[in-house]
Amino acid sequence: MDWNRTKSIFIFVFLILDIFLYSMYLNRYNEAQSVEILGEKTIEARLKDDNITYGALPNSNESATYITGKVHIFKNADDFTDDNQRISFTDETHAHVRATFINPVKLRNIDDSSFTEFVHTNVKDGDSYALWKVDREERVAIFFQKKNNRMFYYNESALLKVRWNTDNEVVTYEQSMIDNIEEMEQQETVIPPLQIFQTLYNKGLLKSESRITQVKLGYSTYSNLTQTQVLIPTWEVQVKLSDGEIEEYFVDAIDGKIVEIQGDKKKGEEEDWGVE
Repeated sequence: MDWNRTKSIFIFVFLILDIFLYSMYLNRYNEAQSVEILGEKTIEARLKDDNITYGALPNSNESATYITGKVHIFKNADDFTDDNQRISFTDETHAHVRATFINPVKLRNIDDSSFTEFVHTNVKDGDSYALWKVDREERVAIFFQKKNNRMFYYNESALLKVRWNTDNEVVTYEQSMIDNIEEMEQQETVIPPLQIFQTLYNKGLLKSESRITQVKLGYSTYSNLTQTQVLIPTWEVQVKLSDGEIEEYFVDAIDGKIVEIQGDKKKGEEEDWGVE
């Protein structure tokens, strides 16, 4: 018997067998993957099952880019030419300014348009800010700085707070600002809103019987290097729960990670100017 030939035949047979078994494994794996994909519900179906509703969504083909800017330094009180405003600085760097009205300014109404009108008329570069929230209980209207109509969410260096008294008169405001804003050249296609919903749903953040009331693209702070900041495109999602409470979430619009800015929010909400 030719043992060398027999050995070669056995090796060849086992090689063919290995290939066959591996081929079967791949086929079964692919079939299993296909079944999993076909059986998996879309995010739309999952939201519908949990009675989570939403309205019209922003364009899913939106693009955005990272931006950089520098913290604005208010050089001195002489930069403010309104004789009715007494100016002071709330930090040593002069990055935050407080203006107190000698004669309080009467608001036309306690509504969004009245506060926006007041800011455009009475605040330095007021048209660079967009109204975020009016808290009637605390009598404070919060504005975020914006770029291309996209807000800088909860950035303490790009914030405007307007306080009014019980007579519906503005008595003071506090302001900070970012300038020298530059966009990076490369535009990125942002993650579409439904994929953002998928991220929030998978984290258990979208509760049943709720409604997604707002989906907007803005910016959050990626890095804060003393005077220079880098801001990233960020989806803001507001959700109204079944009990009426509002929750808000922020998700990086480029890589899909949830952005944690709770600390800035808490700081903004707890600040007390002592206005009566």
